[in-house]
Amino acid sequence: MLDIKLIREQPDVVRAGIHAKHSEDVVDQVLDLDRERRAIIQEVEVLKSRRNTVSEDIAKLKRAKENADEKIAEMKGVGDEIADLDNRLREKELALNLLLDTIPNMPHPSVPIGNDASGNVEMKRWSPNGDQSAFTKREGLDHLALGERHKLFDFKRGAKIAAAGFPVYTGRGAQLERAFINFMLDLHTRAHGYTEVLPPFFVNSPSLRGTGQFPKFADQVYHMPEDQLYAIPTAEVPVTNLYADEVLTMESLPLMHCAFSACFRREAGSYGKDTRGFLRVHQFNKVELVKFVLPETSYEEHEKLTADAERVLELLEIPYRRMLCCTGDQSFSNTKQYDLEVWAPVEGNWLEASSCSNFEDFQARRANIRFRREQKAKPEFVHTLNGSGLATSRLMVAFLETYQQPDGTIAIPEVLHPYLPFSAIE
Repeated sequence: MLDIKLIREQPDVVRAGIHAKHSEDVVDQVLDLDRERRAIIQEVEVLKSRRNTVSEDIAKLKRAKENADEKIAEMKGVGDEIADLDNRLREKELALNLLLDTIPNMPHPSVPIGNDASGNVEMKRWSPNGDQSAFTKREGLDHLALGERHKLFDFKRGAKIAAAGFPVYTGRGAQLERAFINFMLDLHTRAHGYTEVLPPFFVNSPSLRGTGQFPKFADQVYHMPEDQLYAIPTAEVPVTNLYADEVLTMESLPLMHCAFSACFRREAGSYGKDTRGFLRVHQFNKVELVKFVLPETSYEEHEKLTADAERVLELLEIPYRRMLCCTGDQSFSNTKQYDLEVWAPVEGNWLEASSCSNFEDFQARRANIRFRREQKAKPEFVHTLNGSGLATSRLMVAFLETYQQPDGTIAIPEVLHPYLPFSAIE
């Protein structure tokens, strides 16, 4: 959520940000409601002052044993007016908050203006030993054919027991998936300083609002109406909301968490997109990185978080590139976003495996996560960041296609050997 003061003082800046993110411009409606809300507050303050004066007059009349009926009736009338205005104020504030919830975060000045992913800017490209031939398309089996050959996963049975887009990992495929997760958790906790969290996989609606998924993306979330719970689209939601409505100490920052979770996404509106195998699924696994940081350090911490996610790919020796997302490809809630895209050589395509975002105080304002610089200082909003470190579904695609050998076997890099009972998939 944006600070109402920003909208009030710099409406044109906010309009430009809204247009850059292709969202509906509600600035004039917000300003109108804000003016009406503040006018009511002023009326209430005047009436409360009047009520206090009348109350004192009543007390004086009673002490003088004089008739106070007229003043008492006047005070009751003032009280009724205040109650009516309080009701109107609640209505205005509700309408205002609903509108504020629809305004996206403002893009950082360093973010390029663009309509869609075609406007993203490549910031870095990495391959083992700087070998540029790693980014060429090559012949071989795709991940589906490799999975079938080695019995690594079963999409047909997943569709039978659930629906399309709910994969079943089998045999060495299940072991490889578990190895990815354990390797990433160990790397982030032991080498990068994150504290591991294993959160619930279901959350309530305030949690989804807190991180910005609600109300805009309500149609993308699986819902359990009887319990008013929602399957998480990412561990970002429960982990960020761990500190909702709390005031943290300055000494505790930065707070850094990593969390494994299954992620559930309806993928509504994905018609026409490539949904084969792991390219677009409704359930996938991910290790999420979440940071709570001081405002003045958030962009430095954003670079560090992105580097932490990149380190996973570098140790696995998976070629990738870092993309700076343009305004048309940013998420609703962030102000700056890097996507890490892995190269799938048989697909001959880049696949997003991670998004690393700085939200500044946008999520913290919605979830009311604050900190104090000193014991008696006024609380300030923290800045929140998160990133996939990594999502395993598209990583699996790139990994299998990268490590397949001419004889159809799949090599396993040494970094995963401690997590697997085999050194190759044969």
